[in-house]
Amino acid sequence: MPGPARRLPQEVIYRVGIENTPRTSRPRDTPTAGTLMIITLLFVFVLAAFVGYEVITRVPPLLHTPLMSATNAISGISLVGSLVLAGADRGTPATVMGFIAVTAATINVVGGFLITDRMLKMFRRRLPGGDGGRPDQGGPA
Repeated sequence: MPGPARRLPQEVIYRVGIENTPRTSRPRDTPTAGTLMIITLLFVFVLAAFVGYEVITRVPPLLHTPLMSATNAISGISLVGSLVLAGADRGTPATVMGFIAVTAATINVVGGFLITDRMLKMFRRRLPGGDGGRPDQGGPA
């Protein structure tokens, strides 16, 4: 008659279970989740570029200034977000990326304001005397 059953430690049972599990292998040409994600993101980027180009080229010149103002507002929001990221103290890589984001967003906002100002000057009515009709430059009010 056999004696009482000896209990095996949990670690031994765990290792035996893992080693006896059949391993499934996938073929080498099957894409992984990471590859599919990169392809999806690349597709979205290219699609957004084409749609953006088509939308921008079809905007009449009269609407460019209001659209630039709205774009500057969105860029200002991204500038605030990048400032928050840069100052969040979540490690050196996050701070460096935040600094790059602040720099890029600032260039975007300043460039947008310069372009908007230039476009507004195109629509300004010219008065005789070459002052551009602006009251703050000594011209007629």
